[in-house]
Amino acid sequence: MAAPALILEATTRFLRAHEPFARMARRDLEFFAERARLAYFATGSVIVDAANGANCPLYVIQRGHVRSHDPRDRVRETVLGPGECFPLTAAVTDTGATAAYVAADDTFCFQLARTDLRALRDASAQFADFCAQSLATLVRRSLGQAHREFSGRALDQQTLLQPVQALTRRPPVSCRELTPIRAALERMERAGVGTIAIIDAAGRPVGIFTLTDLLVRVVLPGVALDTPIEAVMTPRPGAVEAETTAQEAMALMAANRYHQLVITRGGLLAGVVSERDLFALQRVSMQHIMEAIRGAGDVAGLRQAAADIGTLTDNLVAQGAAAEPLTRTIASLHDALTHRLFELLTPGSNLDGVEWCWLSLGSEGRHEQTIVSDQDNALMFAAADGDPEPDRRRLLAFARVANESLATIGVPLCPGNIMASNPALCLSVEEWRVRFAGWIREPSPEALLAANIFFDFRALAGRGALAEQLRAWLSAITPESRLFLRLLATNALQAEPPLGVVRSFRTDDEGPHPGTLDLKTHGTRIFVDAARAFALAFGMAETGTAARLRLAGRRLGMEEREGAAIVEAFHFLQLLRLRVQRGAVADRDGSATRAEGSSMAANRLDPNALNELDQRMLKESFRQARALQKMLEQTLAP
Repeated sequence: MAAPALILEATTRFLRAHEPFARMARRDLEFFAERARLAYFATGSVIVDAANGANCPLYVIQRGHVRSHDPRDRVRETVLGPGECFPLTAAVTDTGATAAYVAADDTFCFQLARTDLRALRDASAQFADFCAQSLATLVRRSLGQAHREFSGRALDQQTLLQPVQALTRRPPVSCRELTPIRAALERMERAGVGTIAIIDAAGRPVGIFTLTDLLVRVVLPGVALDTPIEAVMTPRPGAVEAETTAQEAMALMAANRYHQLVITRGGLLAGVVSERDLFALQRVSMQHIMEAIRGAGDVAGLRQAAADIGTLTDNLVAQGAAAEPLTRTIASLHDALTHRLFELLTPGSNLDGVEWCWLSLGSEGRHEQTIVSDQDNALMFAAADGDPEPDRRRLLAFARVANESLATIGVPLCPGNIMASNPALCLSVEEWRVRFAGWIREPSPEALLAANIFFDFRALAGRGALAEQLRAWLSAITPESRLFLRLLATNALQAEPPLGVVRSFRTDDEGPHPGTLDLKTHGTRIFVDAARAFALAFGMAETGTAARLRLAGRRLGMEEREGAAIVEAFHFLQLLRLRVQRGAVADRDGSATRAEGSSMAANRLDPNALNELDQRMLKESFRQARALQKMLEQTLAP
């Protein structure tokens, strides 16, 4: 065997002894062996300098050991041995290294150039997965940095990321549907609990019964105690799987006004968790906010509860809350505020006999609103006797009070007047159909702008069936509206990710915020607009961006890891927006100030104020945005 062939064979044999190369195809190992260069480093040699590590290749240790030290994170030194790769994350993301790598003894390393690394990643699914795991580690480290930034403001609390099953202190107390009320009460008394779950023959929960139900449904109506429990139970109780996080369970309770949730494992009863169990995790907690909301006797009483949502946001980020459930929690609490507000306003609003539905639009409609989101809402109603004007007048009077009251609570009025008190947005069901049909049939720039707001509607209060019927109608007609979809996709491609050619990021040099970039306009909006276009093209009923992206990925045959990377990038940008809005991103001098002013200013970020990890993740997130736009262009705007 010739010398070059012997070298290639020895290299591939060495690689096969280490992960991830042991799982890779021979042709991919030969690709590495043919292009890699073996380099020698004497003891103490600096292989990669953290201060000057841009564009370095990927190193794989062939013999010897390398010390790794990250001075920014002040972690202890890590020693790498034969078969280990470095700096993998920097090489994969095309950014500089954050750690220094020094030869601990005489060391030989294979060097693979970044262009060859990208080609290997594209060719080998096993190596691509290995790189993706490295990026996932980067995400966790970046989020960990965010959590530390918030921890100084957070209270000493238990984590909300633990499984809800961990909160249960005893096995669930249960009975069958035909159990007499008396026997069920005796079982509750023996166990010392105030709640009993009702299950079917297979052990699936079908209802729940509490001491409150005993008073309201048994004692006051005078129901006989030998009546089967199914006659007085609450059917179809709220349920979560055992591995659901406490935070997600709290959001579900807030959104649906549940006081208890049954816990299931594989569909079978596994436990019961109450508000007290969940909200005991926090001092400034969802419980206090919800209690304040429910107990508010007037609009002024709701204002402090609204302010507490910001404090809760700080605490949730400090505990490690992910962006998706965190923004849903914020949206759920704002939903609860609105529900309570309507309870206070409706009795004196002269709406008897009117079928109406209050619609949330934009970010609130997607369950993605942040602390500084302003109002985006509208009204829909079923016109009595075919004449919408009498009902419209009554609803507009109610909407004006509701919009002003929301502003008093702390939810700013929409500067563009996208509010239910605008007569143009207080329409009958038929008028809304005509409006949407007009936007789809004649997709002018104004129509495309409207699509960015109105097509993300969801029912917040009133008769939700009206909104469901409109959504079903839209889902049926939009997939066939090719011109509208093509122009919608083209419009979604207008916002470019702010990646620089010379510098890492392209920031604004002029205007009121020089040296910054807009995380919303050139960040999250790209994901939101693309997800909306895919949802309308595929007839999806979902309004949330992450859910839309996941479904679109499956429809497009995207590999799971690619779809997960896109969703992760969106979530990172969302969480970064919250950090900026809550004042947790330090300026260049090291100080941190809470974002003030308009919602536009609150989305502004100086990328150089971020730590090295976050800068890497920001660049990778913008690259994922660019990849998503390319996919959108190929699918809907060829």
